[in-house]
Amino acid sequence: MSAFRGWLVTGTDTGVGKTFATCVLIHAARAQGLTALGMKPVASGAETVDGRIINEDAARLQAAGSFDPGLEWINPYCLRAPVSPHFAARDEGVHIEPMRIRQAFGELARRCDCLFVEGAGGFLAPLGGEIDASSLARELDLPLILVVGMRLGCINHALLTAEAILSRNLRLDGWIANCLYANMPLLYENTNYLSHRLDAPLLGTLPFVPDADLDTLAHLVTLPC
Repeated sequence: MSAFRGWLVTGTDTGVGKTFATCVLIHAARAQGLTALGMKPVASGAETVDGRIINEDAARLQAAGSFDPGLEWINPYCLRAPVSPHFAARDEGVHIEPMRIRQAFGELARRCDCLFVEGAGGFLAPLGGEIDASSLARELDLPLILVVGMRLGCINHALLTAEAILSRNLRLDGWIANCLYANMPLLYENTNYLSHRLDAPLLGTLPFVPDADLDTLAHLVTLPC
Protein backbone atom coordinates (compact mmCIF):
# COMPACT_ATOMS: atom_id res chain seq x y z
CA MET A 1 0.00 0.00 0.00
CA SER A 2 1.23 3.51 -0.88
CA ALA A 3 1.63 6.30 1.68
CA PHE A 4 -1.83 7.51 2.68
CA ARG A 5 -3.21 10.72 1.19
CA GLY A 6 -6.54 12.36 1.92
CA TRP A 7 -8.56 15.43 0.98
CA LEU A 8 -11.75 17.11 2.03
CA VAL A 9 -13.89 17.91 -1.00
CA THR A 10 -15.96 21.05 -0.51
CA GLY A 11 -18.05 23.18 -2.84
CA THR A 12 -19.01 26.72 -3.66
CA ASP A 13 -22.61 25.88 -2.76
CA THR A 14 -25.03 23.01 -2.45
CA GLY A 15 -25.96 21.32 -5.72
CA VAL A 16 -22.64 22.01 -7.47
CA GLY A 17 -21.73 18.36 -8.01
CA LYS A 18 -19.46 17.54 -5.06
CA THR A 19 -20.50 13.89 -5.02
CA PHE A 20 -20.09 13.56 -8.78
CA ALA A 21 -16.63 15.17 -8.66
CA THR A 22 -15.63 13.07 -5.65
CA CYS A 23 -16.61 9.88 -7.48
CA VAL A 24 -14.53 10.98 -10.48
CA LEU A 25 -11.56 11.65 -8.20
CA ILE A 26 -11.93 8.19 -6.66
CA HIS A 27 -11.87 6.62 -10.13
CA ALA A 28 -8.87 8.78 -11.09
CA ALA A 29 -6.96 7.43 -8.08
CA ARG A 30 -8.01 3.89 -8.90
CA ALA A 31 -6.77 4.37 -12.49
CA GLN A 32 -3.34 5.03 -10.98
CA GLY A 33 -3.45 1.70 -9.19
CA LEU A 34 -4.31 3.23 -5.82
CA THR A 35 -6.86 1.89 -3.38
CA ALA A 36 -9.36 4.73 -3.04
CA LEU A 37 -12.48 5.33 -0.97
CA GLY A 38 -14.98 8.10 -0.39
CA MET A 39 -16.53 9.26 2.87
CA LYS A 40 -19.55 11.43 3.66
CA PRO A 41 -19.35 12.09 7.42
CA VAL A 42 -22.72 13.84 7.66
CA ALA A 43 -25.51 13.54 5.11
CA SER A 44 -29.08 14.76 5.16
CA GLY A 45 -31.86 13.52 2.92
CA ALA A 46 -32.31 9.76 3.08
CA GLU A 47 -34.75 7.02 2.16
CA THR A 48 -35.47 3.64 3.70
CA VAL A 49 -34.17 0.85 1.47
CA ASP A 50 -34.55 -2.75 2.60
CA GLY A 51 -35.01 -1.56 6.15
CA ARG A 52 -31.94 0.69 6.14
CA ILE A 53 -31.78 4.48 6.00
CA ILE A 54 -29.55 5.32 3.04
CA ASN A 55 -28.39 8.63 1.62
CA GLU A 56 -28.00 8.65 -2.15
CA ASP A 57 -24.69 10.54 -2.14
CA ALA A 58 -23.17 8.12 0.37
CA ALA A 59 -24.39 5.18 -1.72
CA ARG A 60 -22.70 6.67 -4.81
CA LEU A 61 -19.42 7.02 -2.93
CA GLN A 62 -19.79 3.44 -1.73
CA ALA A 63 -20.21 2.22 -5.31
CA ALA A 64 -17.25 4.27 -6.59
CA GLY A 65 -14.71 2.94 -4.08
CA SER A 66 -12.13 0.25 -4.64
CA PHE A 67 -14.08 -1.95 -2.22
CA ASP A 68 -17.08 -1.64 0.08
CA PRO A 69 -16.03 -0.95 3.69
CA GLY A 70 -19.65 -0.60 4.79
CA LEU A 71 -21.97 2.41 4.83
CA GLU A 72 -21.61 2.75 8.60
CA TRP A 73 -18.00 3.84 8.02
CA ILE A 74 -18.61 5.85 4.85
CA ASN A 75 -21.54 7.76 6.33
CA PRO A 76 -21.55 7.68 10.15
CA TYR A 77 -24.33 10.28 10.37
CA CYS A 78 -27.28 9.72 8.03
CA LEU A 79 -30.21 12.07 8.62
CA ARG A 80 -33.64 11.70 7.07
CA ALA A 81 -34.82 15.23 6.26
CA PRO A 82 -33.51 16.85 3.03
CA VAL A 83 -32.58 20.08 4.81
CA SER A 84 -29.41 21.60 6.22
CA PRO A 85 -27.76 18.87 8.34
CA HIS A 86 -27.76 20.92 11.53
CA PHE A 87 -31.53 21.39 11.30
CA ALA A 88 -32.07 17.70 10.48
CA ALA A 89 -29.87 16.65 13.40
CA ARG A 90 -31.71 18.99 15.77
CA ASP A 91 -35.13 17.75 14.71
CA GLU A 92 -34.07 14.09 14.88
CA GLY A 93 -32.39 14.47 18.27
CA VAL A 94 -28.97 13.59 16.91
CA HIS A 95 -25.80 15.12 18.36
CA ILE A 96 -22.96 15.21 15.84
CA GLU A 97 -19.83 13.99 17.65
CA PRO A 98 -16.39 14.77 16.14
CA MET A 99 -14.96 11.68 17.85
CA ARG A 100 -17.32 9.37 15.94
CA ILE A 101 -16.31 11.01 12.65
CA ARG A 102 -12.62 10.70 13.54
CA GLN A 103 -13.04 7.02 14.34
CA ALA A 104 -14.75 6.32 11.00
CA PHE A 105 -12.13 8.34 9.17
CA GLY A 106 -9.33 6.43 10.90
CA GLU A 107 -10.86 3.08 10.01
CA LEU A 108 -11.15 4.01 6.33
CA ALA A 109 -7.71 5.65 6.19
CA ARG A 110 -6.18 2.48 7.60
CA ARG A 111 -7.54 0.47 4.68
CA CYS A 112 -6.80 2.63 1.62
CA ASP A 113 -4.20 4.75 -0.16
CA CYS A 114 -6.50 7.69 -0.90
CA LEU A 115 -9.57 8.91 0.98
CA PHE A 116 -11.83 11.66 -0.32
CA VAL A 117 -14.04 13.13 2.40
CA GLU A 118 -17.05 14.98 1.02
CA GLY A 119 -18.58 17.80 3.00
CA ALA A 120 -22.25 18.77 2.94
CA GLY A 121 -23.41 21.93 1.20
CA GLY A 122 -20.94 24.79 0.88
CA PHE A 123 -17.74 25.32 2.83
CA LEU A 124 -19.34 27.06 5.82
CA ALA A 125 -22.63 25.15 5.84
CA PRO A 126 -23.21 23.93 9.42
CA LEU A 127 -23.20 20.18 9.96
CA GLY A 128 -24.32 20.20 13.58
CA GLY A 129 -23.11 21.86 16.75
CA GLU A 130 -20.07 23.94 15.86
CA ILE A 131 -18.98 21.65 13.02
CA ASP A 132 -18.73 22.72 9.38
CA ALA A 133 -16.35 21.80 6.56
CA SER A 134 -13.70 24.16 7.89
CA SER A 135 -13.64 22.56 11.35
CA LEU A 136 -13.88 19.11 9.75
CA ALA A 137 -10.78 19.79 7.65
CA ARG A 138 -8.91 20.89 10.76
CA GLU A 139 -10.24 17.97 12.83
CA LEU A 140 -9.07 15.43 10.24
CA ASP A 141 -5.95 17.39 9.22
CA LEU A 142 -6.90 17.43 5.54
CA PRO A 143 -6.15 19.84 2.69
CA LEU A 144 -9.10 20.79 0.52
CA ILE A 145 -10.28 20.36 -3.05
CA LEU A 146 -12.88 22.92 -4.14
CA VAL A 147 -15.65 21.99 -6.58
CA VAL A 148 -16.87 25.05 -8.46
CA GLY A 149 -20.31 24.72 -10.04
CA MET A 150 -19.90 26.52 -13.37
CA ARG A 151 -22.87 28.84 -13.59
CA LEU A 152 -23.61 32.55 -13.38
CA GLY A 153 -22.09 33.82 -10.13
CA CYS A 154 -19.44 31.11 -9.91
CA ILE A 155 -16.54 33.57 -9.94
CA ASN A 156 -17.77 35.39 -6.85
CA HIS A 157 -18.66 32.14 -5.05
CA ALA A 158 -15.32 30.53 -5.86
CA LEU A 159 -13.22 33.51 -4.80
CA LEU A 160 -15.14 33.97 -1.55
CA THR A 161 -14.85 30.27 -0.71
CA ALA A 162 -11.13 30.20 -1.46
CA GLU A 163 -10.65 33.30 0.69
CA ALA A 164 -12.56 31.64 3.54
CA ILE A 165 -10.38 28.53 3.26
CA LEU A 166 -7.08 30.38 3.24
CA SER A 167 -8.10 32.82 5.99
CA ARG A 168 -8.51 29.81 8.28
CA ASN A 169 -4.96 28.68 7.55
CA LEU A 170 -6.19 25.66 5.65
CA ARG A 171 -4.56 24.39 2.47
CA LEU A 172 -6.36 24.48 -0.87
CA ASP A 173 -4.72 21.81 -3.04
CA GLY A 174 -6.76 22.39 -6.17
CA TRP A 175 -10.15 23.02 -7.71
CA ILE A 176 -12.45 21.34 -10.20
CA ALA A 177 -14.71 23.14 -12.66
CA ASN A 178 -17.94 21.17 -12.87
CA CYS A 179 -20.24 22.10 -15.75
CA LEU A 180 -23.84 22.18 -14.54
CA TYR A 181 -25.37 22.92 -17.94
CA ALA A 182 -24.80 21.72 -21.48
CA ASN A 183 -23.98 25.18 -22.82
CA MET A 184 -22.85 27.66 -20.19
CA PRO A 185 -22.14 31.05 -21.78
CA LEU A 186 -18.45 32.02 -21.60
CA LEU A 187 -17.40 28.78 -19.92
CA TYR A 188 -13.79 29.07 -21.10
CA GLU A 189 -13.57 32.72 -20.02
CA ASN A 190 -14.94 31.95 -16.54
CA THR A 191 -12.62 28.98 -16.08
CA ASN A 192 -9.62 30.92 -17.37
CA TYR A 193 -10.35 33.85 -15.06
CA LEU A 194 -10.58 31.60 -12.03
CA SER A 195 -7.38 29.80 -13.05
CA HIS A 196 -5.56 33.11 -12.78
CA ARG A 197 -7.26 34.28 -9.59
CA LEU A 198 -7.31 31.13 -7.47
CA ASP A 199 -4.07 30.29 -5.69
CA ALA A 200 -4.47 26.59 -6.46
CA PRO A 201 -4.21 24.48 -9.63
CA LEU A 202 -7.16 23.57 -11.81
CA LEU A 203 -7.36 19.78 -11.47
CA GLY A 204 -9.80 19.36 -14.34
CA THR A 205 -13.01 20.46 -16.04
CA LEU A 206 -15.90 18.01 -15.94
CA PRO A 207 -18.36 18.34 -18.83
CA PHE A 208 -22.13 18.18 -18.50
CA VAL A 209 -22.70 14.58 -19.54
CA PRO A 210 -25.71 12.90 -17.87
CA ASP A 211 -25.04 9.25 -16.96
CA ALA A 212 -21.39 9.62 -17.93
CA ASP A 213 -18.96 6.74 -17.42
CA LEU A 214 -16.80 7.58 -14.41
CA ASP A 215 -13.77 5.69 -15.73
CA THR A 216 -13.85 7.82 -18.87
CA LEU A 217 -14.21 11.07 -16.91
CA ALA A 218 -11.41 10.03 -14.54
CA HIS A 219 -8.90 10.83 -17.26
CA LEU A 220 -10.07 14.46 -17.27
CA VAL A 221 -8.82 15.17 -13.74
CA THR A 222 -5.48 14.93 -12.00
CA LEU A 223 -4.84 14.32 -8.33
CA PRO A 224 -3.14 17.14 -6.42
CA CYS A 225 0.64 16.92 -6.30
